Parts: sequence; structure tokens; C-alpha cells
Amino acid sequence: MSDKSTILLHLDTDPHPSAFDRVVAVDAGAMHIFSYGGVTTEAVKPLVQGCIFTRGAKDLHRTAIFIGGSDLAAGAAVYHEVKRHLLPMLKLSVSVMLDSNGSNTTAAAAVIAAGRHLDLTTAKSLILGGTGPVGQRAALLLAKQGGHVRIGSRKLEKAQEVVELLRHDLPKAKLEAVATASSSDGPQALSDRDLVIAAGAGGVLMLPEKQRLAAKQLRVAIDLNGEPPAGIEGIELNDKATNRGECLCYGALGVGNTKMRIHKSALAALFTRSDLAFDAESIFDLGRSLEIPA
Repeated sequence: MSDKSTILLHLDTDPHPSAFDRVVAVDAGAMHIFSYGGVTTEAVKPLVQGCIFTRGAKDLHRTAIFIGGSDLAAGAAVYHEVKRHLLPMLKLSVSVMLDSNGSNTTAAAAVIAAGRHLDLTTAKSLILGGTGPVGQRAALLLAKQGGHVRIGSRKLEKAQEVVELLRHDLPKAKLEAVATASSSDGPQALSDRDLVIAAGAGGVLMLPEKQRLAAKQLRVAIDLNGEPPAGIEGIELNDKATNRGECLCYGALGVGNTKMRIHKSALAALFTRSDLAFDAESIFDLGRSLEIPA
């Protein structure tokens, strides 16, 4: 067993590296965190080489890379660039995790919560704020399970762009773009849905309580907004499978425990091997393998 200190190379695409991500990294066992802000793909190669060429192969599992920032596309580009410069064939590799804006861990936690009550292979879902980082990841995970996913946005063309992006990797996925800008859009978007997830910007009401209560077929509602007002009106922050009007409801803190368990577990796992790559799907798989109380 190596006695080397654990080192996390924290690459953030925002100008200032996230304090949240660094605190969670410490709690997950990272002894040293080297944080870089404003990271672009052009900066990746020397940073990766600094990781893989400084420790022997037997100690490289004690070094890992975490990629964060608010821009999912920028984070994904850095993630793929990091992987491009690892040299596993020479046993010069470290484990890597992508969680821009907490999108992968939060989406995984939300979908796991929904899966406690619904058969995700047949579920019909609506993602409000589906063009944001968390919304896109939740849509990806739900579509991978086989259910029908409706992606909502105030601008229909934005939702259509996300649908096309997802179809590039999931050509057979059941996806639909819908507009959610007007008062008449909400009931139509909610029609025949079993699940609704609000994943939009904080402090924005996305689903009035009247519309939620009128959607009689709705079985699970998950609000990931942690700032008042609620994204889904009538859901409390601490709700966790709370029955509100025939619908089981989760608030941001109700999902948050699962999100944090997944986040910390993934970070800790990075230091056990030198060949792990955690993106949305692998983080989701990890989350499902954990024994997290319902």
C-alpha cells in the first residue's frame, strides 16, 4: 500500500475554482488540492503531464483529477482532453472525474430518487430547465433507462438543441422538446407525465402548485432548486418522498444527502485506482451501487 499523500488536481473552467468542490474533496480524503481556474483545453496537456510523470506507476493511484466549473460543455471538453493525454498503455494514468456545476452527481441523485418509486424503463418524465447542466444530465440518464423524456425550456429552440445533442449519442432515445414559457404551456408539457424534475436556475418558479395538483397522473415531483422561491411551488426543501396532493415530492435538501454521498464516494474511489473515469453514467452506476437510505 502506497504511503504517498493523496493529491487532487482540481481543474475549474470558471475564473475562480469552486470552494464547494474543494471542501467536498477534503472531506472525501484529498490531502492536497491543486486548484486551477479558467482552465481551457489548451492548458490541459502540461497539467496532466505534471501528474503522470512525477510519481511511479505504483503510486499514481494516489493522484487524481477533478473537473468542475459552471459550463458543462467547457468541462466536458476539458475532461476529454485530459483523457487524451493519459498514457495507460505505459501505466502512466490517473483517475478522472467530471462534475461541472455538480450536474452529474445531482442528476444521478435525482434519477435514483425517482427510480425508488417508478419503473424508469417505462416512465414518462418532464425536465423543466432541461437545457441547463443538471437538466441535460438528468435527461441523459433517464433516456438511457428507456423511458420517454420531455425536455422543457422557455425557448423551444433551446430544448430542440439539447434533444439533437442527446440523439447524437442516443439515436434511439425517446426524446421530445417542449416550450414552457406561457401559462398554457405548463399543463400541456405535464400531460401524461409520471415524473417532473425542476432543474432550472435557482430562485425561479417553474411549476405553479395549481398546475402540479391538476396533473392527476403525476406520481413523483423533484425540485432541485435550493433558493426561494421553490422551482416547483408547494415543495419544501427538506421534502423526501413527502406526499403532497397524491404526488411524492423531493426538495433540494431531500435529494442533497444522496448527491453528497455519491460525490464523496466518487472522489474517494479516485484514489483507489489509476484508471477510473467518472462521467454522468458511471457516477449514476456508482450511486446505484451505494446503500443509501430511501
